[in-house]
Amino acid sequence: MTRVLFVGQKPETVDFSDPSLPPGFDAAKIQAGIDIAETTMTERGWDADICMITPDDSGIATLAAQLASVTYDCVVIGGGLRIPPKGLEFFEKVVNAIHRGAPKAAIAFNTRPQDTAEAAARWVGVD
Repeated sequence: MTRVLFVGQKPETVDFSDPSLPPGFDAAKIQAGIDIAETTMTERGWDADICMITPDDSGIATLAAQLASVTYDCVVIGGGLRIPPKGLEFFEKVVNAIHRGAPKAAIAFNTRPQDTAEAAARWVGVD
């Protein structure tokens, strides 16, 4: 069975005043996208986990614990963790936590929560 992890920032912790984010974005829209991501990954027959984290060291600890609990075939990193320029250092911490905690997993990137399954599909089953 294919195991996929979608990691992103908890919607309620996003700074929606950041001009690099799309206009009209809010926590409810992000959560709706996360729900779609979970549904579409499950519809593909994958064991899919969602790991929404806070943008701080406790978020990295949460991610590390999740990665230690399961072996993943692919980890999809959500756009909210990598788009805002001020979050670059935290994004690097996320990538490095994945590299350490899931060294055999492919890493993919979505453009929005709704295309998470498509992002993972590019790498699932690829050696």
